[in-house]
Amino acid sequence: MPQKKVKQFGTFAGVFTPTLLTILGVIMYLRMGWVVGNAGLLGAWLIIIISFAITLSTALSMSAITTNIRIGAGGAYAIISQALGLEVGGSLGIPRYVSQGLAVTMYIFGFREGWLGIFPDHSPFLIDIIVFAVLITIAYISADLAIKTQFFIMIVIILSLLSIVLAAYHGSMSVPTEEAIRWGTFKGSVENGFSGSDFWLVFAVFFPASTGIMAGANMSGELKDPKKSIPVGTLWAIGVSFVIYMSLAFWLARSASEQELISNYNIVIDKAYVGPLVIAGILGATFSSALASLVGSSRILYAMGEHRVLPYSKVLAGTSANGQPRNAMIVTGIMIFVTMLLRDLNAVAPLVTLFFLITYAMINIVVIIEQKLGLISYRPIFKVNKWIPWIGLVSSVVAMFIINPTVSLISISIVFVVYWFLSRQNIETPFEDVRSGLFVSFAEWAAKHTWGMKNMQQRAWKPNLMVPIRDIDGARGNFQFLRNIARPKGSIKLLGIAPNVENSVFPDELATLSESFRQKDVFSSWTVIHSENFAQGVNYGNQALKGAFFRPNIVFLNLQQHDNYETEIRPVIQECIRLEIGVLLFSLNSTTLLGQRNVINVWVSDRTDNWNLGWDIGNLDLSTLIAYKLKKNWEAQIRLIIVIRDEKEKENAHNFLQSLTSLARLPSTLTEVHIGSFREVVQKAPKADLNIFGMDGNLKFEFVNEMTSKTGSSCLFVKDSGHESILA
Repeated sequence: MPQKKVKQFGTFAGVFTPTLLTILGVIMYLRMGWVVGNAGLLGAWLIIIISFAITLSTALSMSAITTNIRIGAGGAYAIISQALGLEVGGSLGIPRYVSQGLAVTMYIFGFREGWLGIFPDHSPFLIDIIVFAVLITIAYISADLAIKTQFFIMIVIILSLLSIVLAAYHGSMSVPTEEAIRWGTFKGSVENGFSGSDFWLVFAVFFPASTGIMAGANMSGELKDPKKSIPVGTLWAIGVSFVIYMSLAFWLARSASEQELISNYNIVIDKAYVGPLVIAGILGATFSSALASLVGSSRILYAMGEHRVLPYSKVLAGTSANGQPRNAMIVTGIMIFVTMLLRDLNAVAPLVTLFFLITYAMINIVVIIEQKLGLISYRPIFKVNKWIPWIGLVSSVVAMFIINPTVSLISISIVFVVYWFLSRQNIETPFEDVRSGLFVSFAEWAAKHTWGMKNMQQRAWKPNLMVPIRDIDGARGNFQFLRNIARPKGSIKLLGIAPNVENSVFPDELATLSESFRQKDVFSSWTVIHSENFAQGVNYGNQALKGAFFRPNIVFLNLQQHDNYETEIRPVIQECIRLEIGVLLFSLNSTTLLGQRNVINVWVSDRTDNWNLGWDIGNLDLSTLIAYKLKKNWEAQIRLIIVIRDEKEKENAHNFLQSLTSLARLPSTLTEVHIGSFREVVQKAPKADLNIFGMDGNLKFEFVNEMTSKTGSSCLFVKDSGHESILA
């Protein structure tokens, strides 16, 4: 069945525009004056700064996580699900979906109030129905039409802001600056008879204005490059809107008295150069926010349907011929229409903001967990300081309880109830989440006290080496190389192979070497198998560890001159392949050793007729992961090299390498495509301090010697276990 072609959007249309328009909402027009009147300019600026600091820290955390995963549809739901599992993602996704639907209804009611201010004789219910019909029609047709509609609304809002600029230019700012820059007296509002308010009450009124940062992320499944667009578009929208709010507060403080600001919610309209443009801006802002929430909520429902989180998921995941989530849109439209019939949503209105804040908190928790675990799979292109997610988490929770402590507890309870329900549904997760790393990390803490290891999953993969040793001097010679492969989170198990000799110092030497690794921040343990036959001893060790609590996932074989390759090395390689254990065969060049440790060549096999880059990329995962570990510890450069025979395949080969470096998050990696005979190219290839080749069970000793000689460097021959992935 051919894949449906979905219209994809860039940064400006897909993220910046909906995010900016959601932030520049009705609060900016109808409550900003009241905020300045109560808090004063200094208080208003502080409220704006605190509000945007909370959203900015979360946006930075979101940027980090979106550049580390292949984010699908659903925005924050997709981010949290891929990190903490579908149960946690769904426990937030379901209430957030409902709250977004409620938000659409409230925006429709807000539009109605603005319209009635112009045409008071019109039927309120008829206005609601017409606005709802227009919204659902635009969103049902396509996200493309919704984005184009938002472009028009953006022009209207820009014109309304220009009207304010013109008012300032023509002398509206009559209040002296020294009088305007003051702390507020917090006199309250018309509704409470000006009986007073306080800073945090005013903050609670303003804060929802800054919570629109997920509007662009909700479009994640329809972005050309979500890894780039979500961080760039969201951060730019926050920056632009922050400047607008700070400037607007200054203009209001200098254009109206305190009494005017706290008693007249339409002060922006009255003071603007062209009042009707501001009214148009209010209508545009509410309509745009409703449209963004409608499109975004339907995408959340569609994503949950794709992941089989909800009943009738197959229906919810249905799409039109152009890839639009029509079924999810219909269900969302029905929910919104039903809530419109309630006519009053004031009681549940705080839930909308609080579910946003719970989502913010969970995104920050995801980043904190990823940072704390230190897994190799956490390689975000956009990196944030370790304190950023903590600031986002703490400030989000504090803001929740400032806004409404009771409803905050209700919101959190709803999330836990939904999680409890989903956890009992045995949902099948189509991707691996970071929980594996979290659980393994706890288990590893206990395992290090028993010095046992067990294989891990792809996202939690670490190089846990087993190093067979019968020549202690050879092992000491590779000490630094082994340490650079394993550190900082891997481990090294030294497996001594020696005949049973009384008073042997060999076990003591192994113990000393193991202790040296631990002193250099690499966890290490050791044991001795008494055997006259090297290969047999190593294979017995691997077989025994197959059922251990944790087991090594790589066997490191140091090829030395006294080794008999056919009887001692090849049987170990073949048994490792049978047991699904990775193999590293190290051939040291006696002249160049490991050189300056500046460049690592990774040789990629010719993939002619199969250039697709899926999760299974052949015998390349372990090679690239080891190269990455050495790059980090050596501060070296990786060069990916592929040799093809057909020049027509050059572009395919180049695209494959570029996709590999992008999906594997390997920035600054060199790539080269050579045409010709592999053996001829090897001899002429750019020099490196280490060359890494793939291998199979039939690797010939002659080939090992040939590569070590032709490259003029030490070589590492690698066989995957099948349990690691550079794309994880």
